[in-house]
Amino acid sequence: MADWQEITGGVTAPRGYQASGITAGLKPSGLPDLALIWSDVEAIAAGVFTTSQVKAACVDYCRQRLQAKHGARAILCNAGQANAATGDQGVQDAQESAELLARELHISPGSILLASTGVIGQRIKMDALRNGIPKLVAALSETGSDAAAGAIITTDLVPKSIALETTIGDRPVRIGGIAKGSGMIHPNMATMLAFVTCDAAVSTALWQQMLARAANRSFNSITVDGDTSTNDSLIALANGQSRTPAITEMGAEAEKLEAMLTAVCQHLAKAIARDGEGATCLIEVQVTGAHDELSARQIAKTIAGSSLVKSAIFGRDPNWGRIAAAAGRAGVHFEQENLQIKLGNFLMLENGQPLSFDRAAASAYLRQVAAESSLPKDFMATNNSNDLSVDRSTIAAQRVDNPVIIAVSVGNGYGSGKAWGCDLSYDYVKINAEYTT
Repeated sequence: MADWQEITGGVTAPRGYQASGITAGLKPSGLPDLALIWSDVEAIAAGVFTTSQVKAACVDYCRQRLQAKHGARAILCNAGQANAATGDQGVQDAQESAELLARELHISPGSILLASTGVIGQRIKMDALRNGIPKLVAALSETGSDAAAGAIITTDLVPKSIALETTIGDRPVRIGGIAKGSGMIHPNMATMLAFVTCDAAVSTALWQQMLARAANRSFNSITVDGDTSTNDSLIALANGQSRTPAITEMGAEAEKLEAMLTAVCQHLAKAIARDGEGATCLIEVQVTGAHDELSARQIAKTIAGSSLVKSAIFGRDPNWGRIAAAAGRAGVHFEQENLQIKLGNFLMLENGQPLSFDRAAASAYLRQVAAESSLPKDFMATNNSNDLSVDRSTIAAQRVDNPVIIAVSVGNGYGSGKAWGCDLSYDYVKINAEYTT
């Protein structure tokens, strides 16, 4: 049983944080497009970023500040333009963004971290940004997490948000997070961004280590389409405002905090995978019996990322042969005679031997999962508007809780791991074929 409880509030649930999200005119749609997360005090900062050789200006900017072990007070995120592959002018735009916000907040630009999302090759619309930053700062609120979550999304259908609370040293400790992502998702830390806030006191080195491990077990274990973005960023702040004793080395309290951090990241990661462009269901691949955790996750992610597996799930076809083929090409050694495959409760292969199963019932299972996690019929009519009567956060949470389960065992090892993906539908091509036109 989890040693924490879910609470409301997203990134403003932890003590000492405010957030805001506004429409600054960066997106042609007129939807919210500028977000800010603010800590009342200097916070420890950690980050995990894209491994792509083509990186957005904001990624290099953040890496430089984290390498210099700067603390942080604010995270600024624009949506609409990725500011990636934009040359020297893109770098200058990122720097000016930080300086503009720093002047408005009366802090050093070195205390600001940046993120961008949108069309690669397009610079930030700086005139809109300049006009928007004073409004963004004025809108900061202790209840502003939902506004920020809505302002960072692009092709997402729903925002992604979560907050959890546990007890450390007899005091409550909270971690909150928001994320965006729907397409170009295959992080090797897609287009994905995630921002996490925490009110525990933790050392810089330990916080970075915790975040890297949590990323491997969450954002680095999801795939939608096999494309890694230029802008992938996971940024986490810890400001110590829970007034708990500082955690400086691994132990029971550190393990508790890291487990909760991982749970926050996994929830957001699964929400991204479920919201994959054109997807009708979330897929969770569970692998056991591998030599170690890394091997298990590699097999799981290969299965989750297989276009043939994803297409079969969309067609409600219980074609376990595609699952076996994907496991076999994952680059992890195992004996074929030890392979076991289950789809939901349907055992299809055991000890490397095919079994008889009810194909019609297995297909019905796939249809049922998709139906139970589908969007309300009237959702699309309001999705592209600023209608706040639609409870998008509740819808997002419901869609994460009911995945198609693929369980694979490859032997008797102690390694286990999970990966998450989504089915591949006709609509994925429709959405991406004319993305910039």
